Amino acid sequence: MQYRRLGRSGLQVSALSLGSWVTYANQVQVDAAVELMAAARDAGVNFFDNAEVYANGQSETVMGEALRRLGWARLDYVVSTKFFWGLDREGAGINRRDTLNRKYLMQAIDGSLGRFGLEHIDLVYCHRPDPHTPIEETVWAMSDIITQGKALYWGTSEWSAADIRAAWEIAERHHLHKPVMEQPQYHLFHRQRVEQEYARLYEDLGLGLTTWSPLASGLLTGKYQHGIPADSRGALESLAFLRDQLTDPARNAAVAALAPIAAELGATPAQLAIAWVVRHPQVSSVITGASRLSQLQANLGALAVAERLTPELLARIDAVTAPLAD
Repeated sequence: MQYRRLGRSGLQVSALSLGSWVTYANQVQVDAAVELMAAARDAGVNFFDNAEVYANGQSETVMGEALRRLGWARLDYVVSTKFFWGLDREGAGINRRDTLNRKYLMQAIDGSLGRFGLEHIDLVYCHRPDPHTPIEETVWAMSDIITQGKALYWGTSEWSAADIRAAWEIAERHHLHKPVMEQPQYHLFHRQRVEQEYARLYEDLGLGLTTWSPLASGLLTGKYQHGIPADSRGALESLAFLRDQLTDPARNAAVAALAPIAAELGATPAQLAIAWVVRHPQVSSVITGASRLSQLQANLGALAVAERLTPELLARIDAVTAPLAD
């Protein structure tokens, strides 16, 4: 396993991490989570990603119980969560959802700590920007969460470069804890934000990235070339909004064209796609997902593939995918 500093912080995270979106409390219960997390840790993974909204809080509960059973030393793993959407959205009060106001954030961290059964969470993200709350209010609240010892680092997810810079400058001006990391979507078909919009932030602010969806929700595995398999993520009603993307003919044709490139490396298209994200110098960790041990083991194999991605191979990959990227 490779380890990389999280931006300009001193924290080191594994280049590949294991996330719980969609899977935990849906496809993966506690016993399976224990098996997957143990195998990941044996392979050197030390970062496990989560969010308050995943399975309406149950994902944190499943991961917390798995951590208790595994009994790892607290210094040996990094856990994250993310706040914005809130819980129990049906009929929820106005300050319980779609917000980053101080009242919500200060109570959200306590809720997550309770579900995890932890004294602190390592990484806490603002899961989306909140145009209705002043950024200064959010920055003060996130900084106070760290000052209180309930989290160690804070960051953002899917924020604009302008908003990240504004948050950082507010923290700098008031001597508060600054945002350290951003969690953006990044894959072969979604590049602009990481490669262009954020380009100045890496050097100017020391921003680190923990990227999500390296397989474009499964599109880059090739399994959606002939429609939506009944046992796939795309068949879940909660993810129906992804189906047009997953069945896009042009992108599926591009995925098919990646197969021979992957074969030259003795890899699958999925491993090639993950390896392509890993090779980006500003990516601290690539969040992968797995509902089965075989998926996890295959994903971990992408690290060896990344080491063999030559400039010539990268150019061939770009020729196939870049024209279709946003």
